Amino acid sequence: MRTGAAVAKHADWRDALADLIGQIPLLSGEHEVNLALLFASSEYREEFPDLVARARQLTGARLLVGCSGHGVIGAGKEIEGEPALALLAFSLPGAKLTAVHLTQEELEGCRTPQDWHRLTGVAPEDASAWLLFADPFTLDAEALLDGLSAGYPGTPLVGGLASGDPRLRGTHLFLNEEVYDRGAVALALGGPYAVRTIVSQGAAPIGDTWTITGAQGHIIETIAQRPAYQVLVDTLRALPPAVQRRAQGNLLVGLAMDEHRGEFRRGDFLIRNLMGVDQESGALTVGALPRVGQTIQFQLRDPDAADEDLRELLERARTELGPRRPVGALLCSCNGRGVGLFGTPDHDARTLVDLLGPIAVAGFFCNGEIGPVGEQNFLHGFTASIALVIPEEPSQGQAP
Repeated sequence: MRTGAAVAKHADWRDALADLIGQIPLLSGEHEVNLALLFASSEYREEFPDLVARARQLTGARLLVGCSGHGVIGAGKEIEGEPALALLAFSLPGAKLTAVHLTQEELEGCRTPQDWHRLTGVAPEDASAWLLFADPFTLDAEALLDGLSAGYPGTPLVGGLASGDPRLRGTHLFLNEEVYDRGAVALALGGPYAVRTIVSQGAAPIGDTWTITGAQGHIIETIAQRPAYQVLVDTLRALPPAVQRRAQGNLLVGLAMDEHRGEFRRGDFLIRNLMGVDQESGALTVGALPRVGQTIQFQLRDPDAADEDLRELLERARTELGPRRPVGALLCSCNGRGVGLFGTPDHDARTLVDLLGPIAVAGFFCNGEIGPVGEQNFLHGFTASIALVIPEEPSQGQAP
């Protein structure tokens, strides 16, 4: 198993691609490259067909997938709003890899799990995870997640919505030599490899956990038999003054995804916007569909919270993995993170490498991030969604 990742910034994509190839020893021609993940700044969009075809040729990858981004990520660096390329190359002996381009019309034609198996050509046992890159303007991403989740239950979906020049309503997707301006590209990874996901939603919990006792649609009416708004006010009043100031304008809600847990930790909550309050009725409107009996905890989001959240989840992953080492990582970070949130470049990419070690990492800045919370797959915002590719442990008596 060999991997390599790099990022290169040049005005001409040819120079950037040559720079990438030179940085990755795996691409010397001595090893088979099963998979290449390519992310390209939208500044190159007029020449994407030539760029992608040349990248496939130079990498020799059996499969090449990727997309455009307003920014790209590679080898511990993040480049936003400038012409650049990022590449992550894998040599994965025994891996089962299948990539397909999907359209909105094809999604709408799938009614059963078997329809999804026929559409993708992938049996459930051949997908340890799906990596997804989708155009946000021509495809219903929620429908894609719902469909793949039904067709491949329990399988993590990780990736993001492609991005580009914010002045243009359009993005691009890559599959081998083809460039698409609509739909989605989906890659199934199977064989002796697992994917460990980290979904850092950039929020810190505040106050206690509570139980929702009244809810309709997007509205939470009561929490612990009290008006939901009053519980929120009491939570804020109980915070230290410094935390109260941080929470102003940065409040969210966290909804627990698994009520059977003995205790709740970061990563157990789906973080969604607090969209409005009705002081007269005491109700809260949230960007989700809360349930009666569901556990809720209020959250705040700011640079400190986002940094703390990512570090804690990465440290937990490192502890849980023990001696097992990821061979590579895909990092999909929200356009709202980066320099705009943290004030300095490279935050997510550098933090990942600092805490997990020198693994090959590449990715892009997204219009929306895809990743699981609990056992369910969701579309997120302001999130860093990470897929760690990990060799499965050899069975007893089997040589590593």
